[in-house]
Formats: sequence, structure tokens, C-alpha cells
Amino acid sequence: MNIGLYFGSFNPIHVGHLIIAQYMIQRDDIDAVWFVVSPQNPFKNKSTLLQDYHRLALVRIATEDEPKFKAEDIEFGLPQPSYTIDTLTYLKEKHPDKNFSLLMGEDNLRGFNKWKNYEQILANHHLFVYPRIEGEPIEHTLKDHASVTFCEDVPLMKISASYIRQQIKEGKSVDFLLNEKVAKYADEMNFYR
Repeated sequence: MNIGLYFGSFNPIHVGHLIIAQYMIQRDDIDAVWFVVSPQNPFKNKSTLLQDYHRLALVRIATEDEPKFKAEDIEFGLPQPSYTIDTLTYLKEKHPDKNFSLLMGEDNLRGFNKWKNYEQILANHHLFVYPRIEGEPIEHTLKDHASVTFCEDVPLMKISASYIRQQIKEGKSVDFLLNEKVAKYADEMNFYR
């Protein structure tokens, strides 16, 4: 079984994340998508994040109706900041019967050579890369790497979690940007206000 790992802070998870994950499970080479909620990305400021377990709850709500999606809190018990190579090593030990691939935007691929042990990731895992900017061809030194597949036909949506947080803070509607149940829970919990 090949699991596509979709790492992120998911602050909050939005329809763009879900559309990309849905695209990925329709591929023949991805059987399921695990949304790995990262408590601390080494490249991001943690002070802007909603509490870990609240973000995990939002991901669980967003994914509960799709049996091929799973909210994963594996990084909550690992040292922080979270390094992908450490998470992959732990997952492989815990699930030796599964293959793990990474799902990432091409913007993350641009800085991939700064990731801890990125060569080891490439040697042992496949990367499925989706574009983030419409009309801009993906150009990267890893474009022809055997462990990298560029998924250039993924639907592009210009949605960002920071935009959604700002809309909520200003009391504006986020209808259609968030899963309906996620929006309801975020509103009930008074998140991002």
C-alpha cells in the first residue's frame, strides 16, 4: 500500500488541501492520503499557529467522510521542530508494510535542498509535486529525478490559510473556502478571531 503523506500546519485546513488530496488518491500510485499535522515546521513561526490539537481536530472533521483520508498526529510525539526525515523513519518502523510518498507544492521543492537529509528522502521515498502558480512551468534541478513526479494537471486554486484567517478576523465570510463542518466548528470555537 502506498500512502501519500501530505504534511502541513493546516492552519486551517481548507478546500484547496482537500482538492489536492482528492486528485492524488485518484492516481493509480497513491492508495490513501494521510494529512500529517505538523506541530512545528522549522521554517515557520509557531506563534501564529492555532494550538496543535485544535488544528488536528479541524483536519479530522474535514477528512472524516473520505475513507482514503486520514488525519495523522505522528509528529506530536516526536522532537520539535519536526523534520520530515525523522517522521518518515518513524513511520517506516511503525508500518513496515507500507510505502510512503510525499505530496508537496513546487514552492516547497524549491527549498528542498535545505531539508534535513533531503538526499536520504529522495533515495527512499517518492515525491509527487503539484504546481502552485498558474501558467508558470515547473523548473527545478530535480525535474528529471527518478524519485520526483510532477503532477501538472492538478486543479490550481489561489487559496491560502493566511487569507482565510484574515477573513475570519475581519468578520467576513469564509463560505466555500472551508469544508462546511470545519467552518462551523471554527466558528463555534471562536478560532482566528
